[in-house]
Amino acid sequence: MDQLIKKNTCSDAEIKTLRWLDDVVIGLNLCPFAAKPRKRKQIYLDIYNGNESELINHLVNALEELDAISVSNRETTLIVLTQCLQSFDNYNQFLADADWVIERGEWSGIYQVASFHPDYQFAGSHSQSAENLTNRSPFPILHLLREASLEQALDKYPNPEHIPEDNIKKVNSLTEQEKYQLFPYLFA
Repeated sequence: MDQLIKKNTCSDAEIKTLRWLDDVVIGLNLCPFAAKPRKRKQIYLDIYNGNESELINHLVNALEELDAISVSNRETTLIVLTQCLQSFDNYNQFLADADWVIERGEWSGIYQVASFHPDYQFAGSHSQSAENLTNRSPFPILHLLREASLEQALDKYPNPEHIPEDNIKKVNSLTEQEKYQLFPYLFA
């Protein structure tokens, strides 16, 4: 694989996450800003095989590490959770802790966490609604984003407010076969 991976790599998690990133996120253009850092090898996969009790410390370390590295070397970090927060409810509750870490570490306005999970469900949606596919990944993922980079990309993108609506249209237009090919972990 062509990404920087922490030494506690689980190759299955690495392969599945990169396939999802390439085929779904970039392939369907769900995030129009992901292709460039992927091509430049600025997306860092942090495969986390630990438990939930250690995750806050791991998140702090990941933010400190991202903070110490220039954007030209690392645009973003994906913390891929292979063992913990497998329940979407637990994962969703942890997101408040992640926001607290950012606030307490004085990273508000600098970093934010985007969320992806195999059972992701938007509030008010049915669990089987296609719109949930926009945030469904092979593993729970905490995506650490640099806000300045995001704002810069949004400024250059025409009508960024239409991205969520466009993404829902894209996933709604997928055939069952396409869904099976792009999201095999949802059918296992």
